[in-house]
Amino acid sequence: MKWFFRNAVFAVVLMAVAGLAGCGKSTERLGSTTQAFTIKGTVLAADLQKGELTLQHEAIPGFMEAMTMPYKLERPEMAKEFHPGDIIRARLLTEKDSDGVYHHTRLNEIAILAQKHLDVTPTANYHVPTKGDAIPDFEMTDQDGKTFRFASLKGEAVLLTFIYTRCPIGDYCPKMSRNFQAIRGMMQNDAAVRDHADFVSASFDPAFDTASVLRAYGKNYVGSNDFSHWQFVRPKDDKALKAMEQFFNVGATPESNGSLTHSLSTILIDRDGHISEWFPGNEWDPADVYAKMKALTAK
Repeated sequence: MKWFFRNAVFAVVLMAVAGLAGCGKSTERLGSTTQAFTIKGTVLAADLQKGELTLQHEAIPGFMEAMTMPYKLERPEMAKEFHPGDIIRARLLTEKDSDGVYHHTRLNEIAILAQKHLDVTPTANYHVPTKGDAIPDFEMTDQDGKTFRFASLKGEAVLLTFIYTRCPIGDYCPKMSRNFQAIRGMMQNDAAVRDHADFVSASFDPAFDTASVLRAYGKNYVGSNDFSHWQFVRPKDDKALKAMEQFFNVGATPESNGSLTHSLSTILIDRDGHISEWFPGNEWDPADVYAKMKALTAK
């Protein structure tokens, strides 16, 4: 049964219901691969077509930091029940595979607590990448150990994504790199696009992803030693890492086995250094992104 309340009067009843669903525990195990976590946050958007909610949520102990990102609903048709500003508590179900990576994440047993701001302030404020936002000039280091700044690419259409080189799951970081590789292939016979398009893969694991590691990883996708239009970079220090993660809405939580549980974020930046499109997750289509890049280079 799903529970929906639109009045704080029902708070006591709600807490009792949530308790039956495991509230009070940060996580519960449902069989050998499925795990459940309690999530609380504010609805920023409800998408009935996709059957998902975009939440600005608190940290989920044992799973991820506070952030803003879309979540699929176990029952997609329930998206119509929610509105921006609703504060909800829900059960977050996810499958954990043998490599310790989570997938098929979705929400169920959702209760609406209120329609105002969060009563607990998140430890970090994650920015939702929005069209027109200027890209901060974060100081990075590239695959050659040289300083890299986004300002150096002004005048180009830039596609930016986030990876870590040890990521073992093909549908995560490797898929982002393969997508970039595919887009570059699409533009090889179109010099007008090729000469005004750049790609940046930024690591959120700078302790391991040194310049030499990034170069070796990048060469597998670039196919040569020419990194002039596809650079692999890492934040200069921890302060830059946190600022980068928060601005681009990337969550990365270390696990005991040395892996990272992380979200995905890909950004298309226009020639003036502003966000043109944001692609959360891994479902975006390289052909669609190529078309958008081609449109930007024509301006």
